[in-house]
Amino acid sequence: MSVFSRPDFDNHEEVVFHHDRASGLKAIIAVHNRNLGPALGGCRMWPYESDDEAIDDVLRLSKGMTYKAAMAGLDFGGGKSVIIGDPHRDKNDALVLAMGRFIDSLNGRYHSGEDVGMTVGDMDVMRRVTPYAHGVSDGSGNPSPATAWGVFLGIKAAVKHRLDREDLDGVSVAVQGLGSVGQSLCEYLCQAGAKLTVADIDPARVRDVQQAPGAIAVGASEIHRVAADVFAPCALGAGLNDETIPELQTMIVAGSANNQLAESRHGLVLKERGILYAPDYVINAGGVIDIAAEGPDYSTAQVMKRVEGIYDTLMQVFARASVEDSMPEIVADRMAEARFMGAARQAA
Repeated sequence: MSVFSRPDFDNHEEVVFHHDRASGLKAIIAVHNRNLGPALGGCRMWPYESDDEAIDDVLRLSKGMTYKAAMAGLDFGGGKSVIIGDPHRDKNDALVLAMGRFIDSLNGRYHSGEDVGMTVGDMDVMRRVTPYAHGVSDGSGNPSPATAWGVFLGIKAAVKHRLDREDLDGVSVAVQGLGSVGQSLCEYLCQAGAKLTVADIDPARVRDVQQAPGAIAVGASEIHRVAADVFAPCALGAGLNDETIPELQTMIVAGSANNQLAESRHGLVLKERGILYAPDYVINAGGVIDIAAEGPDYSTAQVMKRVEGIYDTLMQVFARASVEDSMPEIVADRMAEARFMGAARQAA
């Protein structure tokens, strides 16, 4: 199947494949849309089981970045890059430098930051060979705290809309995935008085979070079945599917994972079950807001203030979805498309 025939291909501007024999790099960059500006999106390294899986992932993620940037009010388009490989076994400076040169070859059409399997240190290495690597240690740094802050505020918005509560004191939250974002989110939730149930495939991460007062740990395969007010998926995508949705015991799904719905139809399944869904690319936009602000005038305080806009945006999405008896992700899609398609019409 060609790229153009894939279900996740959606008028992408560019899909570029690259192999660097010396370092062993095998990578793909997908640029979805640049109506609002150069494409911005993280670089992910993952041991994909097949090339097809990597292609589908980069197509979905890059499209999501277009919508994320538009909803966040940024002057960037959407793109993404993936490296095929195990970051714990295959990653080294030679491979990361080769990736940096690959990004640089697009001459600024695509700007990268870190994603799953990549670190601030990797962005520092890339910056040696390209100015289009962001989130470096002497710039905005790790975007995870900003992402987590946005997700925390998004959970508050969902709780306000669904449960009519202003605070999270005593609200039960099941957090799936305890990477940098998941751990920071747990800190915010704990400070707000939420009751946590957590899970991760890495026992060490679970032990770290269990130090929070009252945090309960369950198995990674069980967390979505926990009875809780909020289910917060903060791991990889496609976790909301035909198998897991019937097992959910929650009123709200609000987390940081990208592409949480395995298929678009699963949004309707959630709605039919009475579960409020916070569209992933709206609630998890804190990181891209952080990276987009990188520069000589960068201010953490100003970034966090801007991230607070995620609360208001989600409240608008939820309110419109209620009035229209629609799914929040459909409403969010229309709002995002109005912005980046409107930019194209103005430029014509």
